[in-house]
Amino acid sequence: MAGEHKIPVGPLVASIGAVLLIVSLFLDWYETLTGWTVFEVVDLVLVGLALGSIFSLAGGLGIVKAGINPATALIGTVVALLIVLTQVFNDPPAVAGGGGPDKEIGIWLALAGAGLMVAGALLATTHISLAVEARGRDAEPEGPTAPLSPTGPPGGPERPSPQSRPEPRPGTPGGSEQP
Repeated sequence: MAGEHKIPVGPLVASIGAVLLIVSLFLDWYETLTGWTVFEVVDLVLVGLALGSIFSLAGGLGIVKAGINPATALIGTVVALLIVLTQVFNDPPAVAGGGGPDKEIGIWLALAGAGLMVAGALLATTHISLAVEARGRDAEPEGPTAPLSPTGPPGGPERPSPQSRPEPRPGTPGGSEQP
């Protein structure tokens, strides 16, 4: 089970954002209206873009052979962020008019998720990855990370007991002076 595995940080961050974006569609965006009920097609576009980010992580981990090009993933995540931003600033037709209902947690979670998707796609274009080395429990560390071996017996160096301490010699500090 020993070996080094690389976890691509960018697609991982983008996938976390994609999951947040998908979850946000089930939450209220405007008072009692979820993302699924407010939109006609935009919700499906957002899910497609989020699934593209998750697919890019699967390609980075080697689960699928043909991953998404990081530049393509970046374009898709920017589109998702722009869609969510337009909904923050411009209410959709289902809730428009007369000041409209207040924005709820779903839209803010979608904004955070889309922001994470863009940040992850930017990290993916720079090819930043996290290297993880898996070892078994019985494996001995090698090299500079190996612990220093004790120089004394097991359990640490031996300390003198109070009974076995040598008596101070005369004429030394702590000793008795004799004439």
